[in-house]
Amino acid sequence: MSTRPISDHALLGDCRSAALVTSDGSVDWLCVPRFDSPSIFARMLDENAGYWSVRPVRHTEVTRRYLDGSLVLETTFHGPDGTAVLVDALALGHRERGHAMGASSPGVLLRQVTCVEGQVTVEVAYSPRPEFGLVRPLMRPVRGGLVAHGGAHVLTLSTPVDLRVSGAVADTTLTLRAGEHLELALQSGWAWGAEAPPLNPRHIRRRLRDTVAGWRSWSRLHARYQGPWEDQVAQSGRVLRALTFAPTGAIVAAATTSLPESVGGDRNWDYRYTWIRDTSFTLQALATAACEREETAFFAFLARASATQLDRGADLQIMYGVGGERDLSERPLPHLTGWRSSSPVRVGNDAWLQRQIDVYGELLDAAHQIYRDAGALDTLTRSFLIGVADAAARRWPEPDQGLWEVRGPARHFLHSKLMCWAALDRAVALAPLLGATGRVADWTHTRDQIRAAILTHGWNDEVGAFTQSFTAPDLDASALMMPMVGFLPGDDPRVRATVDAVAAQLTDARGLVHRYHAADGLLGQEGTFLLCTFWLAHAAALAGRRAMARHVFQTAASYANDVGLLAEEVDSATGEALGNFPQAFSHIGLINAARAIRDL
Repeated sequence: MSTRPISDHALLGDCRSAALVTSDGSVDWLCVPRFDSPSIFARMLDENAGYWSVRPVRHTEVTRRYLDGSLVLETTFHGPDGTAVLVDALALGHRERGHAMGASSPGVLLRQVTCVEGQVTVEVAYSPRPEFGLVRPLMRPVRGGLVAHGGAHVLTLSTPVDLRVSGAVADTTLTLRAGEHLELALQSGWAWGAEAPPLNPRHIRRRLRDTVAGWRSWSRLHARYQGPWEDQVAQSGRVLRALTFAPTGAIVAAATTSLPESVGGDRNWDYRYTWIRDTSFTLQALATAACEREETAFFAFLARASATQLDRGADLQIMYGVGGERDLSERPLPHLTGWRSSSPVRVGNDAWLQRQIDVYGELLDAAHQIYRDAGALDTLTRSFLIGVADAAARRWPEPDQGLWEVRGPARHFLHSKLMCWAALDRAVALAPLLGATGRVADWTHTRDQIRAAILTHGWNDEVGAFTQSFTAPDLDASALMMPMVGFLPGDDPRVRATVDAVAAQLTDARGLVHRYHAADGLLGQEGTFLLCTFWLAHAAALAGRRAMARHVFQTAASYANDVGLLAEEVDSATGEALGNFPQAFSHIGLINAARAIRDL
């Protein structure tokens, strides 16, 4: 069982995969060559599932930061005899700069520890466990390092010092004096391929410098946002880039699987996939903190992945693998105990089988953001977007599982109807570009039907707010999206009343917002959602409530960890981070709320 706080981890990324490193220098999560690959290290989920630790034996204080403009991590250990600095990174491709970052990342984890003062005794412990801990590889020394074979993997550890090998664990202890350093690297390959030769220390140092330069070149190109919380917005933009799978443009919801939404509960999902649900808000965030190339690549990925389903008249799938895969069937890993005994640990996500009719609105709102000023669209894109609008018009009266992927009976969720309204509203605006002016009358008529249904059945007089589903009294933070998609102005009395109701009834003593309190077919109580808290700040800004918006924003942003990473949820009782980490949607909410407050 792993007990280390989720927020103690820092993210390393190469725009293809991700690693998580603890504050005492242990890599406790690494999946290569893709985000959704089986892990090499997974001590986050089980003490026996693999790790790689590099740390001074004696240290009294630890500080860490990302090197300016990058996601290259620097951890400083202060001890009674000296100070050591550990630098960690997932290598970018050789001289990858700007928009090309991640195009040819080699899947190499780089580590360098330097004694900068006095002397330090450093312990290195290497315990790879491929396939989520199922494999205990066979290790043998080679010139310049170790090679480990296990399952489908061959792992090459580059090290200039000898490590003791005991079964599937290798370790050593050495003393560094001021100015001395140690370079290490891990390369992953396939068992049927040639073994990668170890890298020499000079090559590792060069790759570290090159990776820092690559991140900084990207950051300089994307320093677009000016206003309050610039550093947080810039950092969130880098996190979104790190969670992007460069070959396709897909953005994963988080780097991990099965970190729970409630300690000891079974709300443990695999988030290493991309959701259509996130599209429009993701594109807004990218427009603020990144650039049009990331926006276009992400939308193009989703359009390619989903277009053929519309051609068959099927429901639009809500999520995909980072390569466009559709079958994301869920299975448990019973050999893993889970973070703080939160089981089952799952890979895959059966939400791919759910019906969520809000996805039509997310796609068309995204298309409107990207293409509204375009001079022309190709035939396939026009046909696809027309098909999305027609599907929204056809399916809006049907119940679904909603954006929160409720695993109980289908319902008439307000948010789902709202996004069908948005789909047709954007389709009407795009109709000349789509060559679909002949459909405007029908789309407008259906859009107005949806609007009337929302205003009639979505508003609850007894509650004094818009509620989670038609005629039900339960509040849901997703109702805060009504002014964000333009259904009603932010200063409409019904919007302000909904903002007040969410603030009064869904907000905990810490000032953080729950998604809802209604039954959802799952056991246990989840934490508060940082995304929903940023939504409250965003909606308050649109309602003209500047002081409230700033206060709520700062409350949510204060739950970032020491290197600026946000989890999905926060435990109301303890203030501890919960859920998969770092969570893209939380960083998206931060960026969009900051922009809304700035633009007041």
